[in-house]
Amino acid sequence: MNDSQVKLDSFDTKILTAMQRDASLSQRDLAEKVGLSQNACWRRLQRLHSVGMIRGTHSVIDLEALGLDLVVFVMIRTRHHSKEWIDAFRAHVERLPQVIDFYRIGGDWDYLIKVVTRGMSGYDAFYQKLITNFDLSTVTGFFSMEAIIDNRPVDLGQLR
Repeated sequence: MNDSQVKLDSFDTKILTAMQRDASLSQRDLAEKVGLSQNACWRRLQRLHSVGMIRGTHSVIDLEALGLDLVVFVMIRTRHHSKEWIDAFRAHVERLPQVIDFYRIGGDWDYLIKVVTRGMSGYDAFYQKLITNFDLSTVTGFFSMEAIIDNRPVDLGQLR
């Protein structure tokens, strides 16, 4: 979706900003926060959902509290770039439950995968499944020691 498809005004931007920070706001609290009546706010929120500007509502969970204490950024290079290979690889990676983000990227690497798992043995199990039946030139992992900024809301001021 590009900016010519959906026009946003300052109220829409305020709603999106508020929802990024706390999607659990009540209708009343959201309307108050953005300076609209509840009905007007609700209509705008429904429109933002219907055009795909808001694609869901999620809770941020504490991964360490669940024992998911290892975050790995996996970089991949491959010699294969056919549509068939890419589709098969995409389907394979989507089936791996440890994957929380997956990107095809430009530059020296072809793919970036963000993995969350229980310790090094969990990562090794993921790695073994990742490479099964796929010819990958290079696979390397960067292990996160600390999340300094995580899930930061997008600054919608840059749309102006």
